[in-house]
Amino acid sequence: MTTPNVILNNGVAIPQVGFGVYKVPDAETTEAVSTALELGYRSIDTAALYGNEAGVGAALAASSLERSDVFVTSKVWNTEHGYDRTLRAFDHSLELLGIDQIDLFLIHWPCPAQDLYRETWRALERIYADGRARAIGVSNFTPEHLTRLLDSAEIVPAINQIELHPALPQHESVEFHRAHGIATEAWSPLARGHGLADPQIIEIAERLGKSPAQVILRWHLQQGRIVIPKSVTPARIAENIALNDFELSPADIAHIDTLGREDGRVGSHPDRVEP
Repeated sequence: MTTPNVILNNGVAIPQVGFGVYKVPDAETTEAVSTALELGYRSIDTAALYGNEAGVGAALAASSLERSDVFVTSKVWNTEHGYDRTLRAFDHSLELLGIDQIDLFLIHWPCPAQDLYRETWRALERIYADGRARAIGVSNFTPEHLTRLLDSAEIVPAINQIELHPALPQHESVEFHRAHGIATEAWSPLARGHGLADPQIIEIAERLGKSPAQVILRWHLQQGRIVIPKSVTPARIAENIALNDFELSPADIAHIDTLGREDGRVGSHPDRVEP
């Protein structure tokens, strides 16, 4: 199973479907990532917070794939904001992963009360200039955070990874990203499973002979977004990448676009996450 790539604003290609390992215990991560790689995933998304970078690294080392065949993303945590702290945190992530270059390195949350994300971004720009990350970006930044970052940045983030699913379609952020050449990557693309019971999603899935999860993921892909669904169940890991043999109609996409709710967020609001 292969997935298409999205070309980032610096020319680097990232697989459009990746494998997320949020909250997967380190002891279970190696097996889960190995299964994902065997099933065709070529992008793995981890973070310092997850405590499983070593498990990801072990799976990479055990795989018969070349290092260049697997796109690895990690993130700096909120307690490590600031220029020097971020550089040290990046070195630690590299050490745990057991690799000498990270494909994509992100600021995990903006932590606006700290007001250090611009210094943190300056460290990422240094990491990128030194060739130790192939691309750099952010996660959970609102258009307001991005506007302030871009005022002083030398490099436009390649990606903003945000909570995005039918109940939280984030239209304003998606438009901002498009206007500035920033790719949109959806974390919790299935709303941690909450969206799978939506009657309108189920109707589309039954009509197409697909699962609700596949319908939602296809909704993301057809609009050019990158997704990182997470599961430790082999059957679901396989299901979440089997997305190339069907398409949603423009009417289906437009309909799902209207399913947003004021209470649709399943994670934290970016303005309220601090160390």
